[in-house]
Amino acid sequence: MFHLFSDIFACRDNALARMDPRTKLIIAVAMIIFVIASSCVILPAAIFIICLTGMIAVGLPWRLILTRLITPMGVVLMLVIIQSLTYGRTPLLNICIGHWSGVIKREGLLHGLLMGTRVMSAISVTILLSSVTPSHRIFQALRNLRISKEWVEIAMLMYRHTFALLDHTADISDAQKVRLGYTGMKRSLSSLGVLAGAVIVHSVDMAGRTHEAMCLRGYQGAMPYGPMPAMAAKDRWMIGLTILAVAISYLWLERRLF
Repeated sequence: MFHLFSDIFACRDNALARMDPRTKLIIAVAMIIFVIASSCVILPAAIFIICLTGMIAVGLPWRLILTRLITPMGVVLMLVIIQSLTYGRTPLLNICIGHWSGVIKREGLLHGLLMGTRVMSAISVTILLSSVTPSHRIFQALRNLRISKEWVEIAMLMYRHTFALLDHTADISDAQKVRLGYTGMKRSLSSLGVLAGAVIVHSVDMAGRTHEAMCLRGYQGAMPYGPMPAMAAKDRWMIGLTILAVAISYLWLERRLF
């Protein structure tokens, strides 16, 4: 759980980690925009492969990569199944499971695969960014790029308290397991409800205590952010060339498609 959510790997020294965080952030956002706008699976699939290669190159363990991707993979599988059964008119395959039967349609399958590659590509871009950039550098870059300070502060507090709530949840869950709180279906559901309620109450209590602590330390509606140096010329060139390459690929694929 610690390695899944923490940015411990972002603190390693490598070529991507040494890049200006603003450069990585702008390139990542541009890639996600092109992925969402793409009407062909080739560009999202190519970006997914590039990001997966980047994760391996910076030393992310395979097990961690799979753990971070397994949940979106489940979402993608559901998208493909639902789209295949509900969208389109051209029958591709008949499925019979007991008394239930369904028809997989060609248009729905292609549309589901397109949506799935978009999801996996956008998430892989986000994972690679978080794997080579510490969270505080991302928040600093967002503020330097004139993102609303209120949104940045909320993101910082959410990131900080996510780990505190995870620790609290783990402690309560361990205590319930010691007391045999998950020995049966009925008891497990009851324990799960108690766990969810305790976490919600603790989160509200933590929010109040955090606000009081910030006010006692002189908080007046704005957190101070350290200055960042001007972006180097090589970073500007990297942003321009990368976005240009992705844009050319996008336009070429869209032109071939239509």
